Amino acid sequence: MKLTDAEWQIMNALWSGSPATARQIADRLAGKVDWAYTTIKTMLTRLSDKNAVKESKKGNMSVYEPILTRQAARRSALKGLVNQAFDGAFGPLMHFLVEDQKMSDTQKEELMKALEHVEGGREQKGADND
Repeated sequence: MKLTDAEWQIMNALWSGSPATARQIADRLAGKVDWAYTTIKTMLTRLSDKNAVKESKKGNMSVYEPILTRQAARRSALKGLVNQAFDGAFGPLMHFLVEDQKMSDTQKEELMKALEHVEGGREQKGADND
């Protein structure tokens, strides 16, 4: 699911604490954006239409909860970036991150550990299938 920059801001406000009303979301975004309350309500309706959030009623008040997880949103955004900027290949992205962005030694170590963890899991699955 592709989120706009504005939708990311709304979703981040919801992920930081939900369920939340539109007013609570507006309060969380105060100082970061200059949106009218009605704009936030419109964006919440769009996110509901996209099945990213669930709207329920408490009395006469709408309360919103995220359906889309932060991890799923990140995965989708990253896949979109890789497809658009790196022709769908993760290898060039990894090279870009390591070489062009000058990752710190600590960040490189964390990346290597993450890759080793994934590879170890794949090897274990392969052994389980033998």
